[in-house]
Amino acid sequence: MSSDGARRRDVTVADVAKAAQVSKAQAARALGNYGAVSDDVRERVLAAAEELDYRPNELARSMNTGKSHTIGVVVGDIENPHFGLATRGITDTAKKSGYNVILINTDENTAAEVDAVRVLLDKRVDGLIVAPASSVETGHLRRVKESNRPLVLLDRSADGLAVETVAVDMAAISYESTNYLLDAGHRRVAFISTLRSDTGFSAGMRLDSSQISDRLEGMRRAFADSGHNFPEDLVRLNAGDAGSIRKLTREVLLGADPATAVVASDGLIALSVVEAIQEMGLRIPEDVSFLMYDDFAWTRLTTPPLTVVSQPVYEMGAAAAAALIRQIEGRPPLVPAPEFNAALVRRGSVGAVPATSGAGPAHSVSPSDSFSPSLRSSAVP
Repeated sequence: MSSDGARRRDVTVADVAKAAQVSKAQAARALGNYGAVSDDVRERVLAAAEELDYRPNELARSMNTGKSHTIGVVVGDIENPHFGLATRGITDTAKKSGYNVILINTDENTAAEVDAVRVLLDKRVDGLIVAPASSVETGHLRRVKESNRPLVLLDRSADGLAVETVAVDMAAISYESTNYLLDAGHRRVAFISTLRSDTGFSAGMRLDSSQISDRLEGMRRAFADSGHNFPEDLVRLNAGDAGSIRKLTREVLLGADPATAVVASDGLIALSVVEAIQEMGLRIPEDVSFLMYDDFAWTRLTTPPLTVVSQPVYEMGAAAAAALIRQIEGRPPLVPAPEFNAALVRRGSVGAVPATSGAGPAHSVSPSDSFSPSLRSSAVP
């Protein structure tokens, strides 16, 4: 093998020290920017490092300084545009402050999250941002806090864990959006979520996710305040792949007392729910109304455009990174803490209850909610 094809040997601190004609300890201090070193030695070391194309060993430097300038981020599903956008907010903010990001996806699995946190701590990240797969099983997060490693939670809270949390008040926006459906006459409202449960959903069960728990609480409160019973039988968990989501959609729309409106808990679920509705030959909103969480470009390109709960996802990611960096650098948190509010964006996918459904009196919707006879999306594959 020619020397050109061989892997170049990494340049070490010793190599830089030899080229600069200083001791290895002096070179290390100059390169790491710590300890006492003369200006002359620093200039010689930096010049030698540039000439040799020296790249520091980040792990060794973190062991010397206690800082890696790296943030660990743990999310449930990077395929979900919600987390993709939040991660962009995190990385943009981290980069501006001189931090790199290591991202680990857990597929919303708590065991995988526990392992991810361990791996990131072993890599000596300066702090962690975690979107907890479970708001109940939080022992690993408690250990992070007890070790005084900076920690910020994103999108979801953890029971009994007093750490900075960047999230929207889901109960409030769920209450508002449910009232919008109720005002349109809907009494049979289905809710479909990816949240995993071995037993499926039952009234009164404790849910792992604070986000889903808060959304259902908002729906229950809206039904109660309007004097109607919340349709617990139309709540579906375990919406995994596209096939399972289509199956759940058919369940709630083809039962003896079917749903007249469907709420999808995220953008990935929404795509498959819409596909299932189309496959069944139903029209949105003439036959079934539809509402989803998060606002992405494709939701405005469908016919009709979709009614959504819009969240400031990028801004939440940026705020989580900023909060973590303040902790890392020993600065106090912002007081008061930033608040993030979601907004109900009324478009064309919510209409009056079909007269044949028997679900309740049809209610006129606002003139701004115009809708056309079918849902065809040029953006959905």
